Order: sequence, then structure tokens, then C-alpha cells
Amino acid sequence: MAKTITNTIVMVRPASFGYNAETAENNAFQSKDGATEVERIKNSALQEFDTMVEQLKSKGIAVIIHEDDVYPAKPDAVFPNNWFSCHSSGTIVTYPMYADSRKLERSTELIQKLMADYNFNYHIGLEAYEKQNLIVEGTGSMILDRVNKLCYACLSLRTNEELIDIFCERMGYKKVVFDALDRNSYPIYHTNVMMALGVDFCVVCLDTIQDEKQKEKVLQHLESTRKTVIDISLSQMENFAGNMLQLDGAKNPILVMSQTAYDSLHKEQIEIIEKHTEIIAFAIPTIEKYGGGSVRCMIAEIFC
Repeated sequence: MAKTITNTIVMVRPASFGYNAETAENNAFQSKDGATEVERIKNSALQEFDTMVEQLKSKGIAVIIHEDDVYPAKPDAVFPNNWFSCHSSGTIVTYPMYADSRKLERSTELIQKLMADYNFNYHIGLEAYEKQNLIVEGTGSMILDRVNKLCYACLSLRTNEELIDIFCERMGYKKVVFDALDRNSYPIYHTNVMMALGVDFCVVCLDTIQDEKQKEKVLQHLESTRKTVIDISLSQMENFAGNMLQLDGAKNPILVMSQTAYDSLHKEQIEIIEKHTEIIAFAIPTIEKYGGGSVRCMIAEIFC
């Protein structure tokens, strides 16, 4: 039976974390201010990563750490959820990536290890679609309601509807696609920076969905699947309040997010969330500033 949350995750300890000018072309969350301080940034990111791992373990989360290789340099390797996803059907899916530098992150070694250790018996490789410029970057591009088999996705250069259709057909999902724009009317690069789905709630920045019919469709699906909707503002989204993930802690479900995201939330929003789940916040300012991603992006879930 499909589960919404898991207690087993993969995280990639970065060897060459830093600002990536290639991905910054369509990731408005990245900053290059001070990016020339390469060693400081790399060391700060490692410290933030290691602290987050220890805090997750203390909550009963099983963390599989994959060590990134120094060569070739992969500045975004800390965000593995973009290039693979695991499914309770016994399937691992690998994905095409938009930036050439990110294509290097795909690790045959890691996939083989996961298939052996967790008895995955089927691998769907979608990376060949890169040649057709069809891109879907895993659970960055797609918010998966694994129980109700719904795939929420905002379209962008990194999230192509044709490939969403192929994923849904292969994996038995129904798509819920829409356009989501930031305050400058640019497409939001990944769905998981404006939307997070828990067992019985959804954190979402509805202001990004400017087409009322599309917004209504999203809300109808959330309502029909009995999700309490917690709406966040554009400003909160810009502080990574949409980039959250619920996990199955040892004592109770936990919603993981960054300290930046937590600090942006209003008291009333926190109270609503805490009716559904415990909140755990991690300080990862370096990873957020230069990587343009947050806590959810750093976690690839294992469902088996």
C-alpha cells in the first residue's frame, strides 16, 4: 500500500558545493553575492549539511549518506531529489536534467546500491529525453500525492508537460498541471518551492497561480483528497516556506523546513501546521543562498 511519508531518506554530502551560474539563469532563488569565496562557501555548506543529518537522525529518520565525488565538480549535488525518485511499486525513476552541470550528478553506483539494498526491481530511465529537450526534474518538478496518485506540477523550462504525461502513464498517476509565476512574472523553476504536501495538509503559495481556473482545479483536488490548505504569501515563498517535506519520525510525523522558512511563517500558520505535525527547522543559509534550494530539495525519499 502506498504511503505519503517515509522514515528513510537519501542525502548527498557535497564535495564541491557553490554558486552555479548555469542554473541561476532560471532559478531566481540563487544569489551570487560573495560567491567568489569558494572555500568558505563549501565548508559552510558541509557544516550545515552535517548538522542537519544529525538532527534528522535524532528524530528517528534513517539517513543514507552518499558521498559526492570531488571530480567532476558538481555544485548542486546536495539536491538529489531532482535526478531520481523511489516508489513503493519497487521502481526507481531517473530523470533528465536541464543544466549540463547537473547531468553529472546521476550516479549509477547509488542507483545500483539502492536497488540491491531495498529490493527495487525496476528502473525507469527518462534521461534519454534530454536529447529532445524534454525535462522533468524529479520531485522538484512534481509534487506526488502517492496515496491518491496525483501529480501536481507547475510548468517551466525544467518541467515539461509532455514528459509529465509520460511519467503519469508509466507510473499510474493523474496530472494536475498549472502555471506558477513569481512576483516578476517569471515561471517558478520547481513546483516544490511553492508547494508542499503532507498526509492531511498542503502548504501552497496560491498567489503564484494567476489563472483562476487552474487555481480552482488545484484547490478542488486538494479538497477532494481532504487536505487542509495553508496558503503562504509570495514573500514567504521567497523565503523557502513552500520547500518543506513531511517525514515519519520515530514518535510522530515531522515537517522539516529551513530556519529561514520557519521564521517567515505567521503564528497562525504555525499553529495550523502543528495541529497536523511536529515542525523541525534547520539553519542552512549558505545552501539556500548559493544553491537556490532548501531542505526539501536536499532529501530524496525511499519508498519500498
